[in-house]
Amino acid sequence: MQKKISFFFLSIFLINTLACSLENKKMFKKTKFLMDTVVTITVISNSEQEANIAIDKAFLEIEKIEKLTNIFSKNSEINNLNRYAGLKRLKVSDTLYNIIELSLNISQMTQGAFDITIGSITSLYDYYKKIKPDEDTIKKRLKLVNYKDIILDKNNKTVFLKNKGMTIDLGGIAKGYAADKAVESLKENNIKSGLVAIAGDIKSFGLKPNNKPWKIGIRDPRSKNKEDLLTAIDLTDMSISTSGNYERFFISEGKRYHHIISPFTGLPASECQSVTIIAKDCYLTDSLATGIFVIGPKNGLKLLEDMGYEGIIIDKDGKLFITQGLKKKLEL
Repeated sequence: MQKKISFFFLSIFLINTLACSLENKKMFKKTKFLMDTVVTITVISNSEQEANIAIDKAFLEIEKIEKLTNIFSKNSEINNLNRYAGLKRLKVSDTLYNIIELSLNISQMTQGAFDITIGSITSLYDYYKKIKPDEDTIKKRLKLVNYKDIILDKNNKTVFLKNKGMTIDLGGIAKGYAADKAVESLKENNIKSGLVAIAGDIKSFGLKPNNKPWKIGIRDPRSKNKEDLLTAIDLTDMSISTSGNYERFFISEGKRYHHIISPFTGLPASECQSVTIIAKDCYLTDSLATGIFVIGPKNGLKLLEDMGYEGIIIDKDGKLFITQGLKKKLEL
């Protein structure tokens, strides 16, 4: 699936992360490079030892998910599943099964705009070497893109990819799912407040030491200064994800080829510059940001309103589409 790019501060970043203390509570933070990006975990605790233990355990949860879902690792569970596409049903781990099942739910919600079988297309693009596939190759590979061709057996935890050559890419949901699991781990280890940021996917819980919400900045997608903000959002016990066409791309013959590929055309989705989604679960905001980006601003906004989620969509011309519930809270 379309990968969100390396450093989370390029698209959506935490504001005011300096350590502070109030009533013996302090902010502790650690950063690692996992899931092909920078991952930052911030917690509030009155014990540095407790904070470090909790953070390290949360990182372990993220590492476990990375090992299962890493499409760039030949030995990952997802690549093992892809190798058996069109050949046989494969029993998978509970975690991988759950991620795939959640992915299919999002595919249904977005009528296929989010589709983890996009892997046979995304593998054709090389953004570092500026390589794009030809039309004939895209047409052939598009026949392999259909989430309905993933057959699940819940009782036996098996997955079957109906057609040989099908490729699942979980890049559009795995980071959000990992953020959810990392926060679960932090809570299990007595952390009452914190924030996990994996690229553009951020999940918060509790309040900062000053009893205020976490404040998250949303980048202006067309500013040359990567720290210029469009707005900032207060976040408590919620998740936020941003997908943008300004991070991983190349220009060829005057056209921008970015990493958010439409499963309908095999080409970069062209109607949006940036999509930010706010909801309870980070796997949901992660995958919906991609799906809405493909759907486009008008229909995407309607879908968000119908589902009861909040979001900001910036179209190709820079026009803002904001859900009604969020309009009241933003300073633009």
